[in-house]
Amino acid sequence: MKAGIIGGGAAGFFAAIHIAENFPEAEVIILEKSSKVLSKVKVSGGGRCNVCNACTDIDELSKNYPRGGRQLRKIFGVFSTEQTMNWFEKRGVELVIQEDQCVFPKSQNSQTIIDCFMDEVLRKKIKIRLNAEVKGIENTNGIVLKFASGDQEKFDKVIVTTGGQPKREKLNWLQKCGHEIVSPIPSLFTFNMPDEPVKNLMGIVVENAMVSIQSEKLEASGPLLITHWGMSGPAILKLSAFGARLLADKNYDFKVQVNWLNQKNESVIRSIVHSHFHKCGNKQISNCRLPEIPQRLWDYLLEKIEILPIKNCNQLSEKEKNKLINILSNDSYKVAGKTTFKEEFVTAGGVSLNDVSFKSMQSKKVRGLYFAGEILDVDGVTGGFNFQAAWSTAFVAAMLRED
Repeated sequence: MKAGIIGGGAAGFFAAIHIAENFPEAEVIILEKSSKVLSKVKVSGGGRCNVCNACTDIDELSKNYPRGGRQLRKIFGVFSTEQTMNWFEKRGVELVIQEDQCVFPKSQNSQTIIDCFMDEVLRKKIKIRLNAEVKGIENTNGIVLKFASGDQEKFDKVIVTTGGQPKREKLNWLQKCGHEIVSPIPSLFTFNMPDEPVKNLMGIVVENAMVSIQSEKLEASGPLLITHWGMSGPAILKLSAFGARLLADKNYDFKVQVNWLNQKNESVIRSIVHSHFHKCGNKQISNCRLPEIPQRLWDYLLEKIEILPIKNCNQLSEKEKNKLINILSNDSYKVAGKTTFKEEFVTAGGVSLNDVSFKSMQSKKVRGLYFAGEILDVDGVTGGFNFQAAWSTAFVAAMLRED
C-alpha cells in the first residue's frame, strides 16, 4: 500500500507515524508544500508547545470546541488526552501539567516534540517530500494527486492534514472533488481597542473576570490581560472562539462587557463592596482596593466613574457606591478590530463535518480520502485543545478503515 499525507504539520506527522505502525509494509510519504515541516508546532505555546490538555472527562473536553465538539466525542473515546500523554512519555518525552491543566514538555521547548516526531519518522522509514504542493485530486482506481509542479502521482490512500487555511481559495481543490467548504474566518483572536485609555494599563492581569458581548448571549470567564492594543488572555480568547462567526458578521465592531469580579449576582457584589468598605472605615478609597483588582486598575476605575481617590471609604455616598458596583459588574469597552496570532492562527471553517465519517475520518465524497486536524471545520479554545483534536483525528484516520 502507498499512503500519502498532504501536510507536514502536527496531524500529518501523527497520521504518518500511525499508518507506519498499523501497516508496517506500507510506503508512507508526507507531502509538504513549503520547505519546512512542523512549523506550527515549533511556535505553539510561545515556543514551548502546549501538547494537550489534562482534562480526561470527554463531556468536559468536548465543551472546549466551538465547532466539532459533538463529533469529537466519538473520536476522544478512541484516542484520549490520557493516551496522548502516554504516547509521548513512552517515547521519552517528559511532560508537566500546569495548574491550568495545560500540558507541556518538561523541557519547555517545542523542539523536544519535533525531535520525537523526527525520530519516529526516521525509525519507521517514512519519506518526507518538501515543496510538494497538491493542487488537485482525481479518484480513478486509487487517488491521483496533481502537484503545482505539473507532476501527478497515484496513491492507494490519502490523508489531508493541511491545517487551517485563512483564505477560502486555498480549499478550492477540495471543493472541486465534491466537498462542501465552510468559509474560513479567524477563531482565536484578541480585541483591539484603539480609542480606549484602558490600554495604558498594559501588562495588568485580572485572574478571574467574566466577559460578554453587549446585547448577545455570549460570555466567557478566566484570566484577562490588558495589552497595549486592548484586551487578551484566556477569557477574551475563549469569547472570540465561541463568537467567531458572530463577531465576523459585526466586522469586529462591537462592545465588550467586563465583570471584573466574575460574579453574575449584583446583590453579591453589592454585599462584597459594602462589607469591604465597612472594614476600611476612614481609609482613603485608593488605598482600600478589593483584593481581586490590581492597584493600577482600581485607580483607573475610580477615575472613570469620577470618585476622588483621596475620599475616605466611610464618606462614599450611596450614588458613588452604586457607580462602583456597576463598573465592577458591568464595565464596557468599544472594540474596533482584532489581532490574530500570526503563525499560530486558528480558523473556524474548512471541510464541512457533514462530508466526513467520524467513525473512520474518511470522506463521504471520495473513497480512500481521509481528513485530520484543522482542515476540518473543527476548532478549540486555547489550552492544548486544537492539538488534541489533531492527535485524535489523525490516530483514527491512520487506521484507514472503510465505512
